[in-house]
Amino acid sequence: MTNRIEDYAMIGDCRTAALVARNGAIEWLCLPRFDSPACFAKLLGEEEHGYWRIATHDQRVEIVRAYRDDSVILETDHKTAKGTARVIDFMPTGTKSPQVVRLVQGMSGVVEMRMELAIRFEYGRTVPWVTRTGWHDIRAVAGPNTLILRSDVETHGEDQRTVADFSVKEGECIAFALAWGSSHEIDPTPVDPRIALGDTERFWTGWAEKCRYDGPASRIVRRSLATLKALTHLPTGGIVAAPTTSLPEKLGGVRNWDYRFCWLRDSAFCLVALMDAGYIDEALAWRNWLGRAVAGNPEQTQILYGIGGERLIPEIELEWLPGFAKSRPVRIGNAASDQLQLDVFGEVADAMYQAKLRDLPMIEGGWEHTLTLMDHLAQIWKEPDEGIWEVRGPRQHFVHSKVMAWLAFDRTIKRGEARDRKAPFDQWRKIRDEIHAQVCDKGFDKELGSFVQAYGSKTLDASLLRIPVVGFLPAQDERVRGTLAAIERQLMADGLVLRYRTQETQDGLPPGEGAFLPCSFWYADNLLLLGRLDEAKVLFERLIGLCNDVGLLAEEYDPRAACMLGNFPQAFSHVALVNTALRLTQTLAEKSASAAKEHVPA
Repeated sequence: MTNRIEDYAMIGDCRTAALVARNGAIEWLCLPRFDSPACFAKLLGEEEHGYWRIATHDQRVEIVRAYRDDSVILETDHKTAKGTARVIDFMPTGTKSPQVVRLVQGMSGVVEMRMELAIRFEYGRTVPWVTRTGWHDIRAVAGPNTLILRSDVETHGEDQRTVADFSVKEGECIAFALAWGSSHEIDPTPVDPRIALGDTERFWTGWAEKCRYDGPASRIVRRSLATLKALTHLPTGGIVAAPTTSLPEKLGGVRNWDYRFCWLRDSAFCLVALMDAGYIDEALAWRNWLGRAVAGNPEQTQILYGIGGERLIPEIELEWLPGFAKSRPVRIGNAASDQLQLDVFGEVADAMYQAKLRDLPMIEGGWEHTLTLMDHLAQIWKEPDEGIWEVRGPRQHFVHSKVMAWLAFDRTIKRGEARDRKAPFDQWRKIRDEIHAQVCDKGFDKELGSFVQAYGSKTLDASLLRIPVVGFLPAQDERVRGTLAAIERQLMADGLVLRYRTQETQDGLPPGEGAFLPCSFWYADNLLLLGRLDEAKVLFERLIGLCNDVGLLAEEYDPRAACMLGNFPQAFSHVALVNTALRLTQTLAEKSASAAKEHVPA
């Protein structure tokens, strides 16, 4: 039976990550970093493209899995008629080279197990040369890559795989560890799997103790925060959008993109979520990554970068992989890195403003670079662009892009004046007001009673939900209310929100995709701003109910097929979840304070 996207869980060490299927198979693993070529690519191919499975022989098995507390240590119980075995999957933190450890614990009775390892480097294409380094251990080498499997049980070769059949009884623990290294260097130092488990658990326990959130759905919010932490590249501070590439936005479709990179627009969202939840160090690391990434000629500012701030991200199609659920092409790299998306200037400016409000220290030379960015934006804001959804069709004057250009000037003015900086504030205010007037004139359709996707268009766009959230217009403004009502009529799918009607938009791609989960959280934010608290709470509960059994979300959801779509787990979805939870908590606190004030005796 083919796995669904929600059948996976993620493990990681804050440098890279792996996806573990419910059936006990690791089917996606990029080493040594998130955006490196995969050595297991069954997720996008067939078994011949590499996997690592540990599961019971018994076909009549009940599988129950969960993360250990607030960590990304995954525990999967295989319950059979003869006993129960628990597989503990994790990636040790603090090791010099990335490793995956799998412990098989006997919980009761005796369970027959089988381990199968098929290593395929370079996205499933390259079969390595495998040699035995001991009675139980093997080394696999191809080109620059080495993988070392260290095992507590005897292994043997079988049809270009390494396998082991073994049994585990109550009280026993059998360990497997897979370590990556460069083939021109000495083999990576082995870890003691059991000690590594304790160290990794202490790492995540210490991290979780810093969490300040104590509002609605605390467990799922903490899981989202842990997911964001796991998607953080610890050496650089960058946060990848997802650890996967080419998981489809429509099963069998072509909207398959590589998300193993860092998007600037995520900056403000991530900063607010991390800081307000108590994670100042992570926010600083992300903000510093942001400062390094955009440093340089402002005309060369990109909308996404590699983990280390790399700018050259060519998009390539891998013809040998059939894709998830036969969704082709499979892509690595992302051509959107060459697009013009005006909204990122607003997101970056808002990130810096939010950092100032929370007293984060400024980046050295940051204001000087801000001046050059704003000077560049002053020259280009009138141009059409590809917009927040990175259309592959013609450039347009997207309303959201213009609103975000307004945001860039508004936030930078406020930030600069608050810090008594020198800047052409009068010129910026003039441009800010010009953008505002233009959007209200050309971006609002009186016949529809709504803002539209682009100037002259009749199409709606869920990005318009950001208008009251960023303060472009108040939520009570009749134009904002009209836009929300129009979105409710035209972009809702079983109570969730579509980005836009793909068949109505010149986005350069065939139509069809699921409901976009971040947009659905934005809709909940709008309901809160309008005082529709009960509706917002119902929607929030509906959205967090879409998380899979271990609390993870993809980018999209198909209400008809009742399945997740898009890359997984998706940072944007988890950030939106956290920020809506924070807004809901604030709204509930304000309502409680207001009610208490009304009942205070005169």
